[in-house]
Amino acid sequence: MASYFGKHIHISIFGQSHSQVIGVTVDGLPAGESVDLEGLQRFLHRRAPGWDTTATARKEGDIPRILCGLLEGETCGAPLTAIIENTNIRSQDYNDLCDKPRPAHADFTAQIKYGGHQDVRGGGHFSGRLTAPLCIAGGICAQLLSRRGIAIGAHIRFIAQIEDKPFDPLGEQTEVLRRVQAASFPVLDPNVEEPMRAVILQAQREGDSVGGVVECMVTGLPAGVGSPMFQGLESQLAAALFAIPAVKGVEFGTGFQSANLRGSENNDPFILEDGAIRTETNHAGGILGGISNGMPILFRVAFKPTPSIAQSQRTVRLSTHTEEELHITGRHDPCIVPRAVPVVEAVAAAVVLDALLNQNTDHI
Repeated sequence: MASYFGKHIHISIFGQSHSQVIGVTVDGLPAGESVDLEGLQRFLHRRAPGWDTTATARKEGDIPRILCGLLEGETCGAPLTAIIENTNIRSQDYNDLCDKPRPAHADFTAQIKYGGHQDVRGGGHFSGRLTAPLCIAGGICAQLLSRRGIAIGAHIRFIAQIEDKPFDPLGEQTEVLRRVQAASFPVLDPNVEEPMRAVILQAQREGDSVGGVVECMVTGLPAGVGSPMFQGLESQLAAALFAIPAVKGVEFGTGFQSANLRGSENNDPFILEDGAIRTETNHAGGILGGISNGMPILFRVAFKPTPSIAQSQRTVRLSTHTEEELHITGRHDPCIVPRAVPVVEAVAAAVVLDALLNQNTDHI
């Protein structure tokens, strides 16, 4: 297994859902950058399990312990390594999953690839638990970006068929992004919180789960950041976002809807605004040719329903090649979308900071 990404900032995730610790090593952070550990803890708490009725009952404090890379609260140029202890585990809930894989989960493919040597407890290294150390890295990157005038915020766009209002493609004030980050349930329209919660809890009562969409915006990024083709902002963001468990789709700007438009409708005319070059619309989502155009970067991420549900499901017992019923026990999110919001922000922060360090300083 090789769980790392980044070019100038190299992020490596380690651990399993029920291992003693999970953690991250971040290589390449600029030296002399202060890290607000209290702010980082608040960021991690947004993702932490067990603190909301719509999430798994597994409660973890997710308190990071920085082992190296900080000196008197500042990055020192050395690799930064942080760990989080796993304290609330019930490994016996997963004893049978090597032989009876969960539908829509990585149990089957991991068994084929690793021959039974993988850790199935809590999903092992395939678990969403590993997004906690990812949030350590992304949370630190977000702090560095904020000092450079770049803000990142995300919210729940859809859960099941219930829709929050979208971000303004031309940009949102930083205060709007901060407000949704501070909300216990990250939506822009407070009137949709209760209907969203209700549909999640209804699925939970029925032993089922629901999915949804997270929308994310990056503001303040200047034009000229990124590269064409495989190193493009869209390419790098999409690759990293698809590493988040349960992600099944990513779209930028108008996304798939642009396929139904004509060029005259989808093109973003260039205009001058206070002497600066901007676009009148933002169907492109702030990226042209893999490079930022100075407009807000806007993208959406689709999450499938949680595979681990309480309803009886059909599976195959691998040792006997017989079809059987599977009854999953354990503690699982009926919807991972609310807790995924800060994870999407973390990935965006890591990718954008990595691209920023590689930028061409000659801007239009």
